[in-house]
Amino acid sequence: MSKPDHLLVDIATIVESEQSNQMSLTVVVQGAVITGRLAPEVVWRERVAEVLEDSERLGPFAAVFGPAAADARASRPDEPPTHLHFHVARILQGSFGIPETGGMYRIAIGDVNAWTVGDFSYSDG
Repeated sequence: MSKPDHLLVDIATIVESEQSNQMSLTVVVQGAVITGRLAPEVVWRERVAEVLEDSERLGPFAAVFGPAAADARASRPDEPPTHLHFHVARILQGSFGIPETGGMYRIAIGDVNAWTVGDFSYSDG
């Protein structure tokens, strides 16, 4: 893992401290372009847990993302964030966004090769 971009860490810190989910960001990670909105880790974990709870096969994994796990991050407020938590995010592949409805991605800040504020649109044709 490379040394994290301090400016990107600052953006993630604001997202975490403000509990905001309105910051749009596009990142490049090992050639993949991922675009979407950042969410605080606790909000991201809650949403992933909700999706898993609704699944018969994956329900047992919900506890990994649930409130007790989210409290672990809250107990370390002086440590800078190490990951970006995207929701309503898509991997851009040609003129398509995958998944179509947006997904939940956790990306190590140190793995980001390039980034820009805002999200990229794409079209079906």
